[in-house]
Amino acid sequence: MLLSIVTPSFRNAEWLKLCIASVADQEGVEVEHIVQDAGSDDGTLDWLPQDPRVTAYVEKDGGMYDAINRGLRRARGGILAYLNCDEQYLPGVLARVRGFFQDHPDIDAVFADTIVVDPEGQFIAYRKAVRPLKHHIWVSHLPTFSCSTFFRRDLLDKHELYFDTRWRDVGDADWVLRLLDLKVKTAVLRCYTSAFTRTGENMNFKPNALREKEQMHNSAPAWARRSSPLIVIHHRLRKLLQGAYWQGPFSYALYTRAHPGHRTVFSVKHPGFLLPESG
Repeated sequence: MLLSIVTPSFRNAEWLKLCIASVADQEGVEVEHIVQDAGSDDGTLDWLPQDPRVTAYVEKDGGMYDAINRGLRRARGGILAYLNCDEQYLPGVLARVRGFFQDHPDIDAVFADTIVVDPEGQFIAYRKAVRPLKHHIWVSHLPTFSCSTFFRRDLLDKHELYFDTRWRDVGDADWVLRLLDLKVKTAVLRCYTSAFTRTGENMNFKPNALREKEQMHNSAPAWARRSSPLIVIHHRLRKLLQGAYWQGPFSYALYTRAHPGHRTVFSVKHPGFLLPESG
């Protein structure tokens, strides 16, 4: 069962090298890594087209979600995902994802856990996934990370579930809302599969992302907006009951800008789940 990973790229050479390395060293699984670059002028194209670890396409696109769609249309794998330049997979996780899909043939999409790190790879927070609910996404936020989301290609072949390119920053939340509307079976894989790097340039903290989040909030039914405190409490109770607010000491290994040639191990004695500027 081939896995296809799509990475949209534009002027992110330093982070892209780490992202590619984290896909290339996955063991026990066949992986196709497609990089969709929009014509970077930061030195990326000096090495990306010749990198044997990826299949690179260099072409103008209509933004990140258009780039992802282009990659998904080219993908050959039965399991699909997208991984941004500032994100990485942890060691050995793609074999575990493949095994989960093989063991659960009725599941079409899987949400796993995520580690949030700073630009040096140091731990900031853990985020354990729960199955997203539509009204919570509308009035609060998407409680899963795209870098830890995996799905079968049937969602594209049967349902045309590509990303809506009218969104520039919250298309992943819109995609999950449409996934829920289809009533496909989803599951949580309780393991850390990915690391999301808070670089200071992440799109989800910029003004347009905040505008789109407000637009999505306003699209919710009036009763949901009025009930948003109860919806948020319900979400937090679900997380509590599923153990998403507890994590003992653990370690993880990433590629870093200081040591791009090998993974660096980080140990966390007192992990926490709260993110700065997070509700």
